[in-house]
Amino acid sequence: MKSLFSYLAAGLLSLLFIFIQKPKVYAQDHQVDFYNAPFFFSLDSTFLVDFPTEIDEGHVLDFYKKIEQSKDSTLIKSLLAYKKKYNLNDWIYYQLIRQTAQEISPKQDNYSRYTLYKWYLMCKSGYDARLAVGNNQIIFYIKNNEDIADIPFFSIDGNQYTCLNYHDYGKLFQRNGVYKPVSLNINEAVNDFSYKVTQMPDFNPHNYVDKKINFQYNERLYHFKVKINKDVNKIFANYPGVNFETYFNIPLSRETYQTLIPVLKENIRKMDTIKGVDYLMRFTRYAFLYENDDANFGKEKRLSPEETLNHAYSDCDDRAALFFYLVKEIYNLPMITLLFPTHITMAVQFDKPIGDAILYNGKYYSLCEPTPQSQNLEIGQMSDKLKNESYQVVYHYEPK
Repeated sequence: MKSLFSYLAAGLLSLLFIFIQKPKVYAQDHQVDFYNAPFFFSLDSTFLVDFPTEIDEGHVLDFYKKIEQSKDSTLIKSLLAYKKKYNLNDWIYYQLIRQTAQEISPKQDNYSRYTLYKWYLMCKSGYDARLAVGNNQIIFYIKNNEDIADIPFFSIDGNQYTCLNYHDYGKLFQRNGVYKPVSLNINEAVNDFSYKVTQMPDFNPHNYVDKKINFQYNERLYHFKVKINKDVNKIFANYPGVNFETYFNIPLSRETYQTLIPVLKENIRKMDTIKGVDYLMRFTRYAFLYENDDANFGKEKRLSPEETLNHAYSDCDDRAALFFYLVKEIYNLPMITLLFPTHITMAVQFDKPIGDAILYNGKYYSLCEPTPQSQNLEIGQMSDKLKNESYQVVYHYEPK
């Protein structure tokens, strides 16, 4: 009888242990269809931390404490391995972080939680990212000491932190004295973030479409069939106003490059350098429709060279960037960028100056106007409306 009682007691204890033991942790596989190739990662359930609708510093600190206590996952290692494999610039890597955070915690379900995951993944990837809260909003900043315009920033110990998510709040974003920085330091979050894009992703060739471009030069009609990819526009949708050196040197993606640059080179193969640059100038000037940014986007927006090829309309900033890229890629000549109060244009250094050349640092640069004007300007000619206006040289390119 005693033996039977012992068995029953042991059985009851076993059942009790089953009921009170910690819940099992389940790993779930995820996939992000990123531009270069799909990004796969596995995530355990303890990494999914709730966040309330009310935003304050205490709730942010609680989120961080819980996620730090979650079961160790390979997510950060997988992200950094992908970044290294495909040589992603910081801005492109941030797009991967955004899509990963969206996969973990959809933006439309809980924007604050989505932002916290972006911040956490960037910090754990080594970037010095910070948070601020106020007005029931959560603001996400990152350390960046480049010359960046048109986005909010704050300074700590002489370092600049630019805002990565103010555009999500639109007119609700408050620029002065509303947001209080969250007091939280993460040991590995030390690196600067750069907005420079020196390599575009290798997009899936199947995601490109053909765009027909027609252009007339010296009474001959030239036809182009350039492959374009709308994913390029997505990458730069919230790209800030970087300096002209960074902006002008954003390259074309591989497929777009291969369907444009070799064709241009073939078309100007028998021309001398001045004639070839004139061809590129007029291609940039007349192969695309003009529209100012206010009418086109409702705000100031600089298009990268590939975005200019993608969009139906572009303005003088966009033409200057595209012209610079084409001349650099095909001839690699010294150039300067001239910024007027209401216009921007280019000048190129040839063996001998042409027309009313611009003297800069002891060398002469011949004007090359890549934007449609009321006059049919030749190389070395400046529009009449600009002749009495002051300008500054905002970028000087010298081939290495």
